[in-house]
Amino acid sequence: MNHPSTTPTHRGHIGDAIGVLRAPDAVHFGRGARASLAPAVARLGSRALVVVDPFLAGTPEFIEAVAALDAAGVRVHVHREVVPELPVESVVAAAEAARSAEPDVVVAWGGGSALDLGKLVALLLSEPAGGSRGDGAHPLAAYYGENRVGFPVLPIVAVPTTAGTGSEATPVAVVSDPDRELKVGVSDAALIPRVAIVDPDLTTGAPAGVTAASGIDAIVHCAESYTAVDRQPAWDAQLPMFVGRNRFSSLLALDGLRAMGDALPRAVADGTDAEARERMAWGSLLGGLAFGSGGTHLSHALQYPIGALTHTPHGVGTGLMLPYVLQACFEQTVERLAEIGGALGVGGGAVRDDAQAAIDRLAAITTEIGLPASLADLGVERAWLPRIAELAGGVTRLVALASREATPDLLERILDAAFDGDRSRLA
Repeated sequence: MNHPSTTPTHRGHIGDAIGVLRAPDAVHFGRGARASLAPAVARLGSRALVVVDPFLAGTPEFIEAVAALDAAGVRVHVHREVVPELPVESVVAAAEAARSAEPDVVVAWGGGSALDLGKLVALLLSEPAGGSRGDGAHPLAAYYGENRVGFPVLPIVAVPTTAGTGSEATPVAVVSDPDRELKVGVSDAALIPRVAIVDPDLTTGAPAGVTAASGIDAIVHCAESYTAVDRQPAWDAQLPMFVGRNRFSSLLALDGLRAMGDALPRAVADGTDAEARERMAWGSLLGGLAFGSGGTHLSHALQYPIGALTHTPHGVGTGLMLPYVLQACFEQTVERLAEIGGALGVGGGAVRDDAQAAIDRLAAITTEIGLPASLADLGVERAWLPRIAELAGGVTRLVALASREATPDLLERILDAAFDGDRSRLA
């Protein structure tokens, strides 16, 4: 199908006139790319802290990688205690345990939690003499928010084993802090890995549920960065981490959606589908690069309280909410939604029809991969909705990136529709 709107339009939108790109110094992508780990690390240091998910530490691929590091003259200290959802105390403990090894490079191997742990340990091990500028709660508290690091961190080499977070290419790491109702993040360019090594073969062992939850989050990264607000940055000041939709994020997001649209259901249905795994790894990488400058918006803002209340995987919440969020933002993003439809292989008619077809296709993908159909199915109670809306509205760095004003009423209407599984009331 030759769709006329499969590339970004240039009709005077600010996002089409500006470009901001944040990326690793090097990205190695392809089947077998993990073989580049040892030479990449050896160029950066001679003492490596390797953070790895515990269930991956005994896999042949990881054992081979550690042996290659040793053969390259790199002394390796392995940290296997990666806790899902990354409680902040586990980050502090990991940094203290690794300090005596005096690493000069950090390798993060695994899913999103392992990659984020590697980033944050690199941060804590790099603090200037005198320690944290924190509020006394713990060392990481000083860095919550955007642009608060202010010093270089140990070089990070990221090796993802799931296709979803895109953390191998982003300036973001997220933790769970018991002193906060919601997850909190550290967002700073200092956290971008120096090298990202993306080998699709490493994702083959991911279970179907992990593939679904992580993969739909990668699709959300692309869709939300492409539908983020257009705004003119103040070039003469420090840029925010997320500037909104721009030329780089648009190109990356659309290409990511082209790759993942039909690949995700295939990868969930058959984890050995090598082509689907490769396309998902590629799309996830592009999604990370896209939202690393463009940002995400309401699906992510709403998932923070939803995830805290239901203890469900991050991608399950963002994926469930995405069709409702896009439906609520339809009028403000109709042209972009039509372009998303082209990238997903649907549409080919009038712009508004193509835009609706894009949302419908994204909703169908969530069904095909087995996500819950509604917030009620996720375990949310209707009485919780006002509090979820209130908490989501407080995630200002995300709600400010939505293409329409995220009023309390709008957030509650989105939640109410998602609770009943009925997008028509947002049309």
